[in-house]
Amino acid sequence: MHGFGTNIMTSAVLALNLIVLWIHLFAAMLFVGGSFFMWLVVVPASRLITNDESERTRIVGRIARGFGKLTNPILTVLILIGIYNAAWYLQTVYALLQYPGTILLCKMILVAVLLLLIYVNNLYFGKKIMRLAQEGKLGELRAVRRVSRSVSAVNLSLMIVILFLAVMLQMPP
Repeated sequence: MHGFGTNIMTSAVLALNLIVLWIHLFAAMLFVGGSFFMWLVVVPASRLITNDESERTRIVGRIARGFGKLTNPILTVLILIGIYNAAWYLQTVYALLQYPGTILLCKMILVAVLLLLIYVNNLYFGKKIMRLAQEGKLGELRAVRRVSRSVSAVNLSLMIVILFLAVMLQMPP
């Protein structure tokens, strides 16, 4: 009987880990997919809607705010579940020095950089862009938008690298 109970417990843990992994993957899909949708669809489409820079900025800003309301909970889920999932790979601190721990460590560092850049871009540049659009300061708006686009390009690139590392974590050594 003892072995039977252990098998049920092991199966339950495996099932929980699988469910948690799928939630993590779904959240990542929403976040990364939504980010690329903003970059590849919303911003270019805004140019087709109007030539007025201020109006275009307001349109994209409103959509970005709506997406932002989703991203904070999604990022929270990704971080919390990511910590839970890291326990699979890190039985000890020394596991960070071996495969797949080194990949996980790189992924964690890149996620921290990504989070910092996302919030700097959104909180600083996003608000500044909206303010400059409302004030009609189009020259300054274009300059700030250029910097913000560069940060966004870095963010999207980091997302791709993080996804690549996540796939590598699933590969045997």
